Amino acid sequence: MPKQKRIRSAALSARATRHAPLGQTILEDENRNKFALVKNRCKKRCELPEDNDDEELLDEKTSKRILILSKQQQLEIEAEESSNTRQKIREDVENDDENSEEESLNDELNDNEDDIITHDNGYVRLTEGALSQEDEAIVAKMMQSNVASRQTLAEIILSKVEEKEAQQRGESMFGGDDGIDFPPKVVEVYTDIGKILSRYTSGKLPKAFKVIPSLSNWEEVLYLTRPDLWTPQAMFAATRIFASNLNPKMAQRFYNLVLLDAVRADIVSNKKLNYHYYIALKKSVYKPASFFKGILLPLCKENCTLREAVIVASVLQRVSIPVHHAAVALHKLSQLEYSGASSIFIKALLNKKYSLPAPVINGLVQHFAGFCSDDRTLPVLWHQALLTFLQRYKNEILNKETLRLLMRKHFHPKITPECRRELFGVQAWKEERMEIS
Repeated sequence: MPKQKRIRSAALSARATRHAPLGQTILEDENRNKFALVKNRCKKRCELPEDNDDEELLDEKTSKRILILSKQQQLEIEAEESSNTRQKIREDVENDDENSEEESLNDELNDNEDDIITHDNGYVRLTEGALSQEDEAIVAKMMQSNVASRQTLAEIILSKVEEKEAQQRGESMFGGDDGIDFPPKVVEVYTDIGKILSRYTSGKLPKAFKVIPSLSNWEEVLYLTRPDLWTPQAMFAATRIFASNLNPKMAQRFYNLVLLDAVRADIVSNKKLNYHYYIALKKSVYKPASFFKGILLPLCKENCTLREAVIVASVLQRVSIPVHHAAVALHKLSQLEYSGASSIFIKALLNKKYSLPAPVINGLVQHFAGFCSDDRTLPVLWHQALLTFLQRYKNEILNKETLRLLMRKHFHPKITPECRRELFGVQAWKEERMEIS
């Protein structure tokens, strides 16, 4: 007879498809996370749940050892990966900073089409009509008596070279013992670095150059690299290093002797400022006191041209400056002998709308009131600076009658009525308009 087929009961099939109780499932999950499982390859997975034995588990001590070893291996792998990537991160930081700064400045310059400067083919240049020829002629006439001779960076370096040659001949220019004698290897290394910086465009700087700020005789070592021959890209890279690592007094020396001469020479030769020199000026404001003492105030004292003043003032407009540094700079500018550049800088700082202390505001009032006895024809820049001052701080001015006499002495048909309206109200403005008509 043929073998009879076994028929499963409905109850058995229901048991095969039914899930285990919730409590049992939770207990198994806890044991599964706590201990390592030992698989029994002899048992088949197709067996019914009621025929399966409990899975064999390792003891707790062995499981802890396995977990500890796995953690140690994971830490070793992570340490190896971090050591491999750390060097790549260091190499990318400098390039990322430079690229992000270039992109932010490009966006700034492209968005402000009506601003004082624009970005054009790697240069920062003045827009047409920023300064009229009449104003330039007036300011040049007023500044003829303020011309002062200043030793350029190239002259300083050449004098150092002559001094070095004189020392080698035994004829020290300072009497014998004041000159610093470098080892031949140091002179060779930094002379070669100077050659690299004279054709530098991008990339890492030599490590020997980065240690210059930490040297006690850093100026003499820096002269060996011939900063007057550096490329604009090298000047920006060097400014980043010196602005970050030098103290304010030393940074002021670097700004005044190296960066300022390079910027002025580029403006004279190209009638505009190279992009890398411009972002170097922005980076120099990282130390505001050094920037004002090393760049802005010397410019006002050394026959600064209007083109130079407009470009440097645009840097002031684009960076954040602490209020106490700006207040001190305004106070110093108000005490200097007048020049067209001082009016441009005063206007740029006043437009930042700081809450200035009372002595600074009084000093500016005295600065403008001092022109009551001046019979010269003042340029439009002076009237614009006066209008900006009245617009921002008219409520803090106490001696308004002095300024009334000033505006009678120096009158501009379009600007002076606005100054009176700001200072004395709408009624004075209407009276002024009636007198003009």
